[in-house]
Amino acid sequence: MAALVGAVQTNCDIADARHARDVSLCTYLLGMREFYRWEHQLPHGVMPPREEVGLWIAAREQRWESIASDDFVAVPVAGSAIDPFDADAVNAALAGSGLVYGAGIGRFRKPHFFLGELARDERRGDARLLVCGCEYARDVAAIPAASQGATLIVRREALHQWLWEKAEGWDQKQQDGALKSALLAYGYDIDPQAAIERMTEGEIETLVLHEEGELAAARVLGAGWQAKLASLGGKRAEIFARAVKDNLADCLVTLPGLLRRESTDSLHFWFATFEGLRREMFPRLQSAYAARVMRSGIPLRDGADALCAPGTPLRGQVTAMLLAASAGQEHFAALGKRLLEMDESAIEALSHEVGSIAL
Repeated sequence: MAALVGAVQTNCDIADARHARDVSLCTYLLGMREFYRWEHQLPHGVMPPREEVGLWIAAREQRWESIASDDFVAVPVAGSAIDPFDADAVNAALAGSGLVYGAGIGRFRKPHFFLGELARDERRGDARLLVCGCEYARDVAAIPAASQGATLIVRREALHQWLWEKAEGWDQKQQDGALKSALLAYGYDIDPQAAIERMTEGEIETLVLHEEGELAAARVLGAGWQAKLASLGGKRAEIFARAVKDNLADCLVTLPGLLRRESTDSLHFWFATFEGLRREMFPRLQSAYAARVMRSGIPLRDGADALCAPGTPLRGQVTAMLLAASAGQEHFAALGKRLLEMDESAIEALSHEVGSIAL
């Protein structure tokens, strides 16, 4: 176990040495603070000591300088040394051990690795779903969910961390909006710790729906999409292309799933993540949500009944969101296929003219 954890953490450290600082200074420092919290097993809601975090960051950066050019190491499992990017082979070798492994290339070509406790292993249609609990090795940027071929992976600890970061950010200004609605729906104003725990468990399904949508979107866009994404050298073009696919994935699976389940709390949570280029490209959906859900005056804790009960004015708004999602399926599929025929400079130029392709 020590050799396995050590190898995975080594690869995480090499990836961080090359890419952890490829973000804004604010994002970097926040990520490092949370990475310090994870490494030192500090509870959320308790601020890590600033001076100690500063010294720890300096020591970590010094280590990164010494390993940035190192090769990734093989993963030692069951007497074999497996390519660190062959997650399927590693997980096959780990079968029955109660562990789950993840590896892949994320945004801006950053490699990601993790090793954790296997909390759930089940089938979701043609896909396999693995839910990770406690994590034993990870990099700075913990991604809450991802797809590895036909395998969907959700990382509970990473989702928990992300929710705490969002909640702490909201605490500073307490602005109205979808995040406030989601937090209050889970009782954050009464007991923040318990609310984030409930929210973590409750929103795992939302992440699963999105990853199922990613698989569905990949089938629509075809095999050339991944190669196109990998060919993009500029950050703006990549962010734009990923936003198009995200919107398609959510129109195909996530939103229809949430709306048909009449899941009010999860709907607020999803819209709290609906931002940036994704929202700019899809004002029709944002308008359908904001028109009644945010200004209805119905208590947020009434749950699904408040949103969808017969006789309420919100049932029509659910229909409006379903119609928007249906229109989005065709719109973003066509836009994604259009990007496949464009060069990077044209994609970046289009990303600055979102109004011309917005739905």
